[in-house]
Amino acid sequence: MLKWPAILEHAATLTRSYDTAVTLRQLFYRLVAAELLPNTSSAYKQLSSRTAEARRVGAFPALVDRTRSIHREATFEDPKSAREWLERVYRRDRTERQDASIYLGVEKNGIVAQLESWFGELGLPILALGGYSSQSYVAEVVEDVEAEGREAVLIYAGDFDPSGEDIQRDFLERTSCFDQVVRVALDAEQVIEYELPPQPGKTTDARAASFVERHGRLIQVELDALAPDVLRRLYQEAIDRFWDVSKYEAALDLERQDLEELRAA
Repeated sequence: MLKWPAILEHAATLTRSYDTAVTLRQLFYRLVAAELLPNTSSAYKQLSSRTAEARRVGAFPALVDRTRSIHREATFEDPKSAREWLERVYRRDRTERQDASIYLGVEKNGIVAQLESWFGELGLPILALGGYSSQSYVAEVVEDVEAEGREAVLIYAGDFDPSGEDIQRDFLERTSCFDQVVRVALDAEQVIEYELPPQPGKTTDARAASFVERHGRLIQVELDALAPDVLRRLYQEAIDRFWDVSKYEAALDLERQDLEELRAA
């Protein structure tokens, strides 16, 4: 029998510990990792309904739904408000003059919010695969890399399971445009190091046999189960290998000069 009052209390604490918006999926796998919930569809649905009910009465922090949004064109009261908006959003390409084009890749769309919050100031592009990529998306990525005209580096994180590994393989083979690839998570050693409880893998997965051959067992560990501070550190350490701070600061100086001209116009 699940003890929902204690689970919801722990879930609320987890949600508040993030410095970014949290999805229900991320919260669910953190609770699975904490061994408070079983990794089942029923438990996920119960968590969804119980947190929704608690949010309606103001007893649970907000979660984010990245699959739905209100679409509306930007409007302004007058030219002055439009200029003020432009001053707020104006940015140069903060990666200009860097030796490499760094792309932050992630299997899960739900983690994009964290990446934007942690590394948005650097101006690094984020590639959310959301599973196996469409040919349209593959072509868009290739075109972007070619337009940059620099060495391309992909820093990537995904699930540790047969599909999680194969999604990365498929994407790299079809794009064939990255000079270096750094997978920061997840791997077998991290599952042990961060005490992420593995779930049974799907024996029906066509990639199961090769996964067992490589790792010795068939398991499934979701990237969402990894604590956000750990994931942030793993990405940051990889970025630091390719990022020139002095060139970033020079780009910021140029941006400040541009803003001065904009305000004076």
